[in-house]
Amino acid sequence: MKNILIPTDFSENAWNAITYGLELFNKTSCTFYIVNVHPIAAYSGGETAMYVSSQILEDSILKENKEKMNHLLKRVEHLPINTRHTFKTEVFYGFLTDYIKKEVVDKNIDLIIMGTKGATGLKAIAMGSNTGDVITKVPCAVLAVPENAKYRRPKEIGFPTDFQLGYNWKVMQNIKELIITHNSALRFLYVSTNEERFSEQQQKNRQFLEDYFTGIEISFHTLTGKKLDETIQNFIECRNLDMIVMVAKHLNFVERILFRPTVEKVSYHTTIPFLVLHD
Repeated sequence: MKNILIPTDFSENAWNAITYGLELFNKTSCTFYIVNVHPIAAYSGGETAMYVSSQILEDSILKENKEKMNHLLKRVEHLPINTRHTFKTEVFYGFLTDYIKKEVVDKNIDLIIMGTKGATGLKAIAMGSNTGDVITKVPCAVLAVPENAKYRRPKEIGFPTDFQLGYNWKVMQNIKELIITHNSALRFLYVSTNEERFSEQQQKNRQFLEDYFTGIEISFHTLTGKKLDETIQNFIECRNLDMIVMVAKHLNFVERILFRPTVEKVSYHTTIPFLVLHD
C-alpha cells in the first residue's frame, strides 16, 4: 500500500496531476490524500480587513474550499473505478510547505504528486514556486507533473547524473519498483563540458548503478554540451523520453535542470514529468 499526497488549488493544472497519478499507479494499491492548503492572505491595510476578523475570514475560506473539495471528489468518482485506490481529502489554511511536511510525517507519505505550470521565455522560472519549495524543503519524493504532460506508460525513463555522488540503495529501490511495474527502460545521461575523463569516484558510482539495475534494460549515454538544460532537452527529444528521474542529494545539479532554463527552446519542464527523490 502506497500513501500518496496530492496538493490541489482546484485548477485544471492540479487536476492533470491527479489523473496522471491515478494512471501511473493504476496497478498499485494506494491511498491518495488530496489536500488543499489555502495560503494566508497578505493584507496591506485594506479597509475590508479592518472589519473582518482573521478567524471569520479563515472559517469562510475553509467552508468554500471544502465545497470545492467535495466537487473535486465527485469528479474523481466519475473516473473509471479502481478498487485498488482509496481517497481521503483535507482542507487547511496556512503555509503550504509547513502543512505538507506535517502530512508527510503524520500520514507516512511515500510520494507527493504536484501539478506545475511552467513559465516560458528567457530567464523564466521553469517550475512554479510552490513545487520548487516542496522539492527543496520537504524530504519526500516528489513527482512534478507539468501542465502539458499527458499520461503515457513510461517506457523510456531518463536519469541525468554527473556520477559525483553515490546513491542510497533505498532510493534506487523506488526507481526499480517504478521500472518493474511499467516494464520501463532506464537511460542514464552524463553531460560533459569538455570530454573529461571520469574520476575514480565517478567510475565507482557508475558501476554501482550498473550492478544495481542488473536484469533491467539500461544504457549509459554521454553528451558534450556547455549548457546542461539544452543538452538534456536534446536527449529527451532524441530518446523520446516519457519521464525524468533525479536524486535531490545533489541539489545544485537538480536546480540547474529544473529551475534555471536559459532559452525558450528548453521546453521539457512543460511536457515531461520529473520524479525527484530524496536520499
